[in-house]
Amino acid sequence: MKICFLLQRRFAFIGHNLAILLKEKYGVTDFCGYVYLRSSYNFLKEQKEINYTSLLLDDEIHKQYKKETLDLKYLEYLEKTYGIPNLWPYLRVDRVLMSNQLVREYPYDQSLYSHEELLKILQVQAKTIIKFLEKEKPNCIFFTQAIGGVGSLLLYHIAKKMGITILCATLNTLPRTVALGSDYMYLDKVEEKFQALIRSPQQISSHIFYEQAKQFLIEFNNRPQPYSQIHGQKKNQTKRGTIDLVIYKNLFNSFHWFIHLLYEYFTQEIRYDYSYTNPIYYLIDRFKRKFRSLFPFKYDNFEITDNYIFFPLQLEPEVSLLLLAPWVNDQQYIIKQIAKSLPVGYILYVKEHPQMKSYRPASYYKKLKKMHNVKIVDPGISSFEVIKHAKLITTITGTVGWEAILLKKPVITFGDIFYNKIPMVKNCKNMEKLPWLIKEQLEKFKFNEQEILTYICALLEESAQNIDLLQLWEQETDENKKKENLQPLVDLLAKRLNLSHK
Repeated sequence: MKICFLLQRRFAFIGHNLAILLKEKYGVTDFCGYVYLRSSYNFLKEQKEINYTSLLLDDEIHKQYKKETLDLKYLEYLEKTYGIPNLWPYLRVDRVLMSNQLVREYPYDQSLYSHEELLKILQVQAKTIIKFLEKEKPNCIFFTQAIGGVGSLLLYHIAKKMGITILCATLNTLPRTVALGSDYMYLDKVEEKFQALIRSPQQISSHIFYEQAKQFLIEFNNRPQPYSQIHGQKKNQTKRGTIDLVIYKNLFNSFHWFIHLLYEYFTQEIRYDYSYTNPIYYLIDRFKRKFRSLFPFKYDNFEITDNYIFFPLQLEPEVSLLLLAPWVNDQQYIIKQIAKSLPVGYILYVKEHPQMKSYRPASYYKKLKKMHNVKIVDPGISSFEVIKHAKLITTITGTVGWEAILLKKPVITFGDIFYNKIPMVKNCKNMEKLPWLIKEQLEKFKFNEQEILTYICALLEESAQNIDLLQLWEQETDENKKKENLQPLVDLLAKRLNLSHK
């Protein structure tokens, strides 16, 4: 058994701990990986716990395009063999290549590469990954849903074409729960269980997780909570002293990170990597963001007496738009279509994502405000509060849609997301039908509690519980705690791969 990990940025530390646990508990000794971020690559090369048979560093593969000769016949072969259905989706998902974002802050949007250079990058990435998979022959590749680059998407589709088992972790389901699927969009095992239970309704009430699902739904409706603690609402910062404290803390963090970037720039080869953030660009973008925050947009009042429909803006650039909704990721366009489709007397409340505040320029919101039935509400307002009184929730692929259906509200989505498989959720693929979908959800929606309980049962049965993977990924620094909390996910991985306990 050989397991390959997609180790994107700081997830490398989580993936490495998963490898250690698989070795300790299930005797797996062969691992390889595709790594983003040189610091993560250096860590994996220097550690002594796991002997990786091969590690690919995305930045090193990227450099090879400058020496590559464009081969259109080879690209035609790639398109015929691995196209979805052509090769452009592999490039379109990569925000660094297409917009120079992550290197620069949103809303910066200017590619550094020509058409020919992009094709060379795609060509060299595909060649390297095919050679890597043919040499390593992994039995399984573990992904998270964060497939946001040319290399990672190529790795996914080439591996699938080769018949390699794919296990993709989805984090945004239930609190402290991680689901595994063989697809980055949908949870195949959960859907299979769900459909089997729907066909045998007499088995639902006796399901092993039925009482847990029922209790969860009651508690969530009484006191809803986000799927990860790091996405909880920020504490009230209205007091002057609290605001000052936050400002000083942010200034200190910005200064500390700038010094770190300067140190890297003058002492390490990382400055030559295409994904590296230049200290000067960091200062420029940070200054622009701080300047925007000095002149904040004046939000509309949130009035719960209105007949309103809710649309939450999503974080961007992120895979939730670029990967799961590549044809509808223009959020201004979607809002305009929704606004034109509302019945008379309804308004559309648009709420900014809390993490995007001060990133989007005021002109973005002013364009939305030109629509008479659109109101922009403060991102500090709890989404649960807006959902509670909304007549309908619309979203592209946001977690808000899943939370809304748990709160017994009608939902319309525009992208591909796991909860689309619940019959109560309507997915809009044709904008001409949107007014009729809205009318149907407003007038004919009936919440089916048994249906949602059945889906939760299937989700609990096919997920790792009592694990906040996002918190471990982004905040936890204690390696022992990481390993301890990753145990349920390792056991679920082993179950899917039919591994025996050591």
